[in-house]
Amino acid sequence: MKINHQLTFLMKITKNAIYRLVSKLEPKARTKAAVFFIAAQFIVHQAIADELKESAFSNYKVSEISTGLVSPWAIAQIGENEFLVTEKSGQLRRIKHGIISAPVNNVPMVFDRSQGGLMDLVLHPNYQQNQWLYLTYAVGYRKKNALRLMRAKLVGETLVEQQVLFTVSPWKDTPVHYGARLTFLSDHSLLLTSGDGFDYRESAQKKDSLLGKVIRLNDDGSIPKDNPFVAQDGTKPEIWSLGHRNAQGIAYDHKRDLVFANEHGPKGGDEINQIEKAYNYGWPIITQGVDYSGALITPFKSYQGMQQPLVDWTPSIAPSSLVVYYGDMFPELNGDLLSTTLKSRELRRVKLDNKNVRFQQSLLTEVDARLRDIMIDSKGALILLTDDGRVIRVAR
Repeated sequence: MKINHQLTFLMKITKNAIYRLVSKLEPKARTKAAVFFIAAQFIVHQAIADELKESAFSNYKVSEISTGLVSPWAIAQIGENEFLVTEKSGQLRRIKHGIISAPVNNVPMVFDRSQGGLMDLVLHPNYQQNQWLYLTYAVGYRKKNALRLMRAKLVGETLVEQQVLFTVSPWKDTPVHYGARLTFLSDHSLLLTSGDGFDYRESAQKKDSLLGKVIRLNDDGSIPKDNPFVAQDGTKPEIWSLGHRNAQGIAYDHKRDLVFANEHGPKGGDEINQIEKAYNYGWPIITQGVDYSGALITPFKSYQGMQQPLVDWTPSIAPSSLVVYYGDMFPELNGDLLSTTLKSRELRRVKLDNKNVRFQQSLLTEVDARLRDIMIDSKGALILLTDDGRVIRVAR
């Protein structure tokens, strides 16, 4: 059910605003206006309740595929009942029919400290033909480290034909805020999220730095000629968008031809953004959050030339990965954004009407875990990774 946009607008009017409007009217008109507003709000509430009922996520079964992983970070399906999983400490493991393998051989050395380590894992869109898998990881040591992207092929239990494609610059001396998520676009170029390094948040606004950016590369690591800043002197040509804090979920919506990313705010100000070429998403000049101490980071919540988030989560829920659901198993979720969370221990559903948010729902709280990653398997089931080492399947 779609809700009339005029009625939706009425939902955004605060009680104080309504009172101010009504108080300016004559007594008789005041009564009629009050009745109208109450009736309109009731209709909208009922319409939303009906829509929630029609699109309810129910009649599903949660089961464990496997347990015993250590700090898993990302998962990808490579065959029927067969997955690859990264563990932050630097292991890549195969899971087949629920059995966890010994670590894959020849995985590159990683900088495993705090938030750094072996992180994202995605398959090339033509993986069945070319066998390329892509990994992100922290490299270096405490005083000098960076986010790196590589690709390789898995032959038996060994990574072969390894190619280092890209390393984020400048290097930094903090072991946090790497970003590190990947998604492929329809032309097989890829987007890589790069965090601001925490102590280097001003770099998110600097075009000569790759910290706090979404980066676009060709699948071989070269720079696409149509990147927005290729021709600008003093600017990193890999930049696709800027003004990001620590985006740990990014997803390409192949039906809408849109990109969505979630990112951690400071204390409050977690976001989902629709990522557009050359756009500036504001960090640290604008944010809905504050510093962990409670101090203001900036006086601005909006600023000319900077994008407002599609979704703001204040207080924070700590989003950790993101998919756009399309599948036959859960038709009620088709086109929805599904964001795993750490702090709030839920799967957050964001229902969209084209590019507009209809409503949000908290799902799978019964799993009661920090949810690190999500993917959709070949049958349309949801596959979740938990920080306590489980691989969970949600299916009908």
